[in-house]
Amino acid sequence: MTMAFSINRWVAWAPGLTEQDAWTRWFSEPHSLPAEGTPPLSEMSAMMRRRVERLGRFALQAAYECQGDSPSVPVIFASRFGDISRSVDLLRQLAHSVPLSPTSFSLSVHNAIGALYSIARGDTSAYTAIAAGEETVEAAFTEASALLADGARDVLVVLYDEPLPEPLGHASGQMDFPRAWACWLRSGDEAPGYSLTCHPAEDTRDAPSSDGLPEDLTVLRFLVSSGARLDHKVGTRCWRWQRHA
Repeated sequence: MTMAFSINRWVAWAPGLTEQDAWTRWFSEPHSLPAEGTPPLSEMSAMMRRRVERLGRFALQAAYECQGDSPSVPVIFASRFGDISRSVDLLRQLAHSVPLSPTSFSLSVHNAIGALYSIARGDTSAYTAIAAGEETVEAAFTEASALLADGARDVLVVLYDEPLPEPLGHASGQMDFPRAWACWLRSGDEAPGYSLTCHPAEDTRDAPSSDGLPEDLTVLRFLVSSGARLDHKVGTRCWRWQRHA
């Protein structure tokens, strides 16, 4: 099955990188970024904003800016690890027999960030939370393609992650930092800008170097660059991203 789509617009946020031109320059020479810095998230009321941790601020800022004044559409929030810092804090409290905060627990689940966005906007559109390991980006775009095929004119996809907290920090990549990016997708039936397919892993040429980038940023770099093809090998599968325009 070939999933075709076009990208109407995109937004990305990381410490020190908030504009498309800055991202384009950074992708040409990727380097580590500081972990400090938090989006203002002024679009959300102060009462709700106080409930949002750092990772959520990045995800919601990207979502708000990408959606802008556009009407409500289905939204997909995708993250490999989600707001795992909250979960680690809760586990530490359990280990020390400290009573858990119901609010902290409710905000630690994987769909909490999407729920806050829906509540803040008073939006009853379909919201989906996705986590699929190394294939999280592909799973998000597969879900978006299914929604477009089912009749949705547009779909907002939001990807976000941050370095893992201790004692899980050893699993973070060499260029891991808090970030989020969002794409406004449209069906590619009439004018496909991109396609995504899945092949057996042996049916692929050597994949280009990721330069140490996390999977999600490797895909974003491809989507906003002039590259014709990106192969992402995971186990026995190879996800193939292709540009058609």
